[in-house]
Amino acid sequence: MSTGLLRGLYAITDSQLLADGKLLPYVEAALKGGAQLLQYRDKSSDTARRLHDAQALQELCARYDASLIINDDLELAARLGVGLHLGQGDGSLLAARQRLGPQAIIGATCHAQLELAAAAAANGASYLAFGRFFNSQTKPGVPTATLELLEQARNRFALPLAAIGGITLARAPALIANGANLLAVINDLFAAEDASAVERRARAFSELFTN
Repeated sequence: MSTGLLRGLYAITDSQLLADGKLLPYVEAALKGGAQLLQYRDKSSDTARRLHDAQALQELCARYDASLIINDDLELAARLGVGLHLGQGDGSLLAARQRLGPQAIIGATCHAQLELAAAAAANGASYLAFGRFFNSQTKPGVPTATLELLEQARNRFALPLAAIGGITLARAPALIANGANLLAVINDLFAAEDASAVERRARAFSELFTN
């Protein structure tokens, strides 16, 4: 998937929400529902399990023509030949680009700062992630990003923009209207009673991008 095609639902895994065997069936449901990107986010130190999970997710993404992104683990991303997402302080984006090559999708957390986004763009980011837009369970605290910031970023940068933080189906259209190419969703996608509910939610988010 080229950078120009980075658009749609960006599903992000959560090790607590997807515990007890939910990871693969829930992720597959999200991909069936149209998720274009999947970020594997697991902060545990169990490297063997994380490799096993990431390999399984890579197979699922390949089946549904989606792109796998690894959160904050350059070694794992390089081993599997997949994308990487770096937060501020998670390592050098420039070094990651050199390691993973020109075709890899590499995203950067820019919080609510256009200057961080400018630095990420200069260092080879594939997309720029802004947030938190709304209060969220994953990243609690006062929202810092605004629709105005998103619009400013759209006017300044040619790269795809990802919005994250408390995004719900009701809040999503305004984000898209103001320039978000990707909606990064965790709770409103995966905090579901079963896999079929995840698929319905994913489809509803994905349909917002078809208009």
